[in-house]
Amino acid sequence: MLAVARVAGIMAAKKTSELIPLCHPLMLTNVEIALDLEQEEQSVVCRATARTTERTGVEMEALAAVQVALLTVYDMCKSSDRGMEMTGIRLLHKAGGKSGEWNRDKPDR
Repeated sequence: MLAVARVAGIMAAKKTSELIPLCHPLMLTNVEIALDLEQEEQSVVCRATARTTERTGVEMEALAAVQVALLTVYDMCKSSDRGMEMTGIRLLHKAGGKSGEWNRDKPDR
C-alpha cells in the first residue's frame, strides 16, 4: 500500500502545474516521498522532498506530493475507516527562488 502511495506522490509532484492554476511547470531533478506507519497513533506520516536546478522553489510540488500520497492511502483504506483525517500538512523547509531560504521554527517531526 505505501509503495503505491509513494508512486502517487511522485506523480503528483511532476504534475503540480497541471493541478494548480498559474503554478509554473518545473523540471524536477529529484522527488523523495517518505511514508512511515505510526502503530500507536494508527497513522501514516508522509514527508516529501522535491528538488530542481531551476531558479525557483518547489514547495508546491512537495505539498502536492504529500496530499496525493495521503489521498491514495485514504482511498486504499476507506473500506476500513471512512473517518480518517489528513492533518498537519505544512511546509518545513524551502530554499531557492526570490524569497530565499525559509524554515519552520519548530517542526513537529
